[in-house]
Amino acid sequence: MFSEEEIIIECIKGNRKAEKHLYTKYSALFYAICLRYTQSREEAEDVLITGFTSIFESLPMYKKQGSFEGWMKRIMINTAINHYRANKKHLLDLDLEEIDTLNEISQKTYQDINIKDILNQIQRMPQGYKQIFNLYAIEGYKHAEIAEMLNISESTSKTQYAKAKKWLQCHLEDFKY
Repeated sequence: MFSEEEIIIECIKGNRKAEKHLYTKYSALFYAICLRYTQSREEAEDVLITGFTSIFESLPMYKKQGSFEGWMKRIMINTAINHYRANKKHLLDLDLEEIDTLNEISQKTYQDINIKDILNQIQRMPQGYKQIFNLYAIEGYKHAEIAEMLNISESTSKTQYAKAKKWLQCHLEDFKY
């Protein structure tokens, strides 16, 4: 129907068919990303809509350097992070330090665990852990990039990631055979 370049040009012009095409093509992928950074489906939907609004508004600034999908994905992730920052005062603070008191987990294999169970556990992670885990392990950002994005130190990113891995290992113990 539309080439990538045509979609960009038509979306900049405000062509609703092109906007719908872009949304339809990427909404499932970006919804999955939003879901990983939020606490509920409704919250993920809000972030998705806000993210697409930002994408449409930012299209005139797209410089066609690198992947268009990657450019949009970065906007969606930044939207999710900004949503977290704006709403973190409303989140329940959990005692995350209790993780350090847990016994070391044996290094068993997790190959028999269903991917859906793993994603569900990631969704249940405390928000600070989940955000860094998603950025590092799933999105592939380096700790220096995460530190810059979240306005934290690189060592904080590394520490939170280590704690997130440990949290996930603890919560996946129930799924092992």
